[in-house]
Amino acid sequence: MTDEKRVTIEVDGRQLQARPGTMLIEVTDAAGIPIPRFCYHKKLSVAANCRMCLVEVENIPKPLPACATPVMEGMKVRTRSPKALAAQQGTMEFLLINHPLDCPICDQGGECELQDVAVGYGGDLSRFTERKRVVKDDDLGPLIATEMTRCIHCTRCVRFGAEIAGIRELGATGRGEHMRIGTYVAKTVDHELSGNIIDLCPVGALTAKPSRFQARAWELTQSDGIASHDGVGSNLHLHVRRGRLLRVHPRDNEAVNETWISDRDRFSYQGLYANDRLLAPMIRKEGQWHEAGWDEALQLVAGQLKDAAAQDADSLVTLLSPRATLEEMYLAQKLTRGLGSPHIDCRLRQGAFSDATAPLFPWLGMPIAELERVDAALVIGSHLREEQPLLAHRLRKAALGGAHITFINPFELELTHPARQLVGAPDVMGRLLAGIAQALGVEGVAKHDGDEVHEAVARQLKEAGNAVVLLGNLAASSPDFALLQGLAQAVAEVAGARLGYLPAGPNSTGAALAGALPHVLPGARAAERSGANAAGILEKPRRACLLIGFEPDADTWNPAQAQASLAQSEFVVALSAWRSPALEAVAQVLLPLADFAETAGTYVNTEGLWQGFQGAIAPPGSARPGWKILRVLGNLVGLDGFTQVSAQDVRDELAGRCNGVSPDNRQRGELSMQLGGVGSQSGLQRIGDVPIYAVDGLVRRAPALQRTAAAVGFGVGLHPAEAARLGLADGAQVTVTQGDARVEAAVHCDRRIAEGCARISAALPGSGRLGMAFGPVTLEKV
Repeated sequence: MTDEKRVTIEVDGRQLQARPGTMLIEVTDAAGIPIPRFCYHKKLSVAANCRMCLVEVENIPKPLPACATPVMEGMKVRTRSPKALAAQQGTMEFLLINHPLDCPICDQGGECELQDVAVGYGGDLSRFTERKRVVKDDDLGPLIATEMTRCIHCTRCVRFGAEIAGIRELGATGRGEHMRIGTYVAKTVDHELSGNIIDLCPVGALTAKPSRFQARAWELTQSDGIASHDGVGSNLHLHVRRGRLLRVHPRDNEAVNETWISDRDRFSYQGLYANDRLLAPMIRKEGQWHEAGWDEALQLVAGQLKDAAAQDADSLVTLLSPRATLEEMYLAQKLTRGLGSPHIDCRLRQGAFSDATAPLFPWLGMPIAELERVDAALVIGSHLREEQPLLAHRLRKAALGGAHITFINPFELELTHPARQLVGAPDVMGRLLAGIAQALGVEGVAKHDGDEVHEAVARQLKEAGNAVVLLGNLAASSPDFALLQGLAQAVAEVAGARLGYLPAGPNSTGAALAGALPHVLPGARAAERSGANAAGILEKPRRACLLIGFEPDADTWNPAQAQASLAQSEFVVALSAWRSPALEAVAQVLLPLADFAETAGTYVNTEGLWQGFQGAIAPPGSARPGWKILRVLGNLVGLDGFTQVSAQDVRDELAGRCNGVSPDNRQRGELSMQLGGVGSQSGLQRIGDVPIYAVDGLVRRAPALQRTAAAVGFGVGLHPAEAARLGLADGAQVTVTQGDARVEAAVHCDRRIAEGCARISAALPGSGRLGMAFGPVTLEKV
């Protein structure tokens, strides 16, 4: 910044420089000069309604709020003058008039901004003798506890909903001391980022309901962590009391999650304490499960893996969750390939594969922070708010800045920003994208009847100075994924846009670096001998199967087939944090696995950033970190290279094999341009999306999240016109048939769903008996 574009001001005798128009409080914060405040927050608009930041400005007769006063050349400011202190102390006295003296029972006690400021600016006696106001509490849902008598009307929560969440869930009614903050029509607060108002509240009016009254702030120890549910890798503070994780708060990182985290990241820790937590190794003998010691269980597993490899290495397979750490993925592939098998994969919910031509190291295509600066974006097959809540927030910021956003999906999304939505059945998604490709003049694309909408989207992408094309999880679940990949790359190349992939899990990007893919070796190198992908692995029974960190009835693309093939396999060992019925039905050995906050490791987020973390609490019972279990197994089967003594040793070994590796989204062969896939099927097509609070075992076991309005139950969603054609009314009970599987469910009509489709979400109780996430289904009225 040149001197001509800066002004010089004086604050408490110090010379400071700033951009013209910058608010005074921003300048003093950057210079480390403290000014008290309640309503101001760096991520929210200026409200200037608490008046706590009043300061004296030379030649101005009255004190001015620092949060709403722009700096000007030659301005002289005093933050600690008698006039400024008198104004601040007066404001503090007024704020305390109606605030209850219940600090001893307030969850915010000990970390309360009001307490802190009152120490410096409050009086020791109150001159107010009248009765204090009392405000009736609203029920905001299972996540946020309210004590609105404590509210000081800073309106941070209201502004967060309007400006960050994009949904005005909270508002203010009344004036003066009669103002009340609440919901407009007695609704709960259900936005996927709503928990952030807990951190924003400067008093104890809004606190975390799941951890209410469980600990005082000074009893908690704080550790750093990384979120384990999506590809952002949000930075966390983990708060622990006596070895138990009680709270999760955001840790500021502007490049990754700014100052926010999703509710999924904040409250999923409850799943660590589920009743079905696996606490000791279990072995099934004669149909009964028996607790065993680690030595017995590991010797049995090692023997079975060695026998399978000796008889036929191709009969040994490994499947991992994309929540596995980089260290677990690396050692798992090292064990599998060391025994002679190339069959390892973590793309459990992907529907179609083109490993011979697919990119080796797919990623977002840009830094996360740059997503909010795009001029145009085309998002293909993604319920972005549920898949990647903080990426959806970044894209919303771009849209509010004027960016042209287009979605292609099998159902219409509930968005919080302007966007164009192209909705069509799963087979139509490819045709919609082909129409845009044809409008751009992509060579080789199958002929398609384009229209003005395709022309408009193509023009916006091509004319944008900074455009991106993103492929999401619904696209990856589609049998037309290879086509969508090919068309997306062609559209991006011709339009001059960047291509990006939205990962399925927190370490999906890291899987290429760890070599936890059948066609990729550590360091994102192409394998000479490619193994079977996840779908191929689960097509038939195997001699020995190693499962790490997932449940086959909820975390696979075709749960019915997965469970059937695993049940018929000779030997299945599952490393799991929980004793799920699905695992007990298919496995012979269960090994207790440390989960989130209990193990050290590394996640590679969607922009390729390595983020390490340490365990904040000890695993329960006899559970152990996955990298330790795999290291011991490697030694027991007689392989070299399993001598690591810490997760850091594993990470360092892998990092040495990743020197000079950079992500690349370009396909390595001829692009697929031929329409087909599910389009060749007739009848009703299933849309098996994964709801936000069913994405993994930890979230599925978090009681507070499962009580939210966003935690949908198992059912069949139909467009009203489709329901009428089938003779079904809203609420009707139907039998859903998919292949050999049959389940009963209730119908609910939803105009957002494409005609010809049935939205039957996956990973929910009841969905595990069905098959492909995208495929033909039939409905019969019960």
